[in-house]
Amino acid sequence: MDGIKNDPGEGERFENEIRTVLIKAALPDLTVLEFTVHGEGYDGPDPHTHADHTDSFYVVEGELELTLGDETFRAGPGTFVAAPPGVRHGFKVPPQPGPVRFLNVHAPGGFEHEMRRMNA
Repeated sequence: MDGIKNDPGEGERFENEIRTVLIKAALPDLTVLEFTVHGEGYDGPDPHTHADHTDSFYVVEGELELTLGDETFRAGPGTFVAAPPGVRHGFKVPPQPGPVRFLNVHAPGGFEHEMRRMNA
């Protein structure tokens, strides 16, 4: 298998009026999603757990509201949060003046199949 290179804006795209999601990498060991959410806000998934993979978030721009365990907090640019298997987590984007961009990384990979299913 060759490596992966995606320039800005490249990747398998799922888009609606609220958000754009790019699958930046879909490998057996890693799935990387890039979310861009417009300033109107976005209710992501309710707090949940995964039995088989770590779900992590890296905020690039704007502010994300994250739940990790029993704590809910606002996370700005440069914040990284990881929820290993069995740890309760979730996210939402509160309304704000500009867009919110964040990376959502799943390890091992395979979550891209769920993203495709949710956007079919």
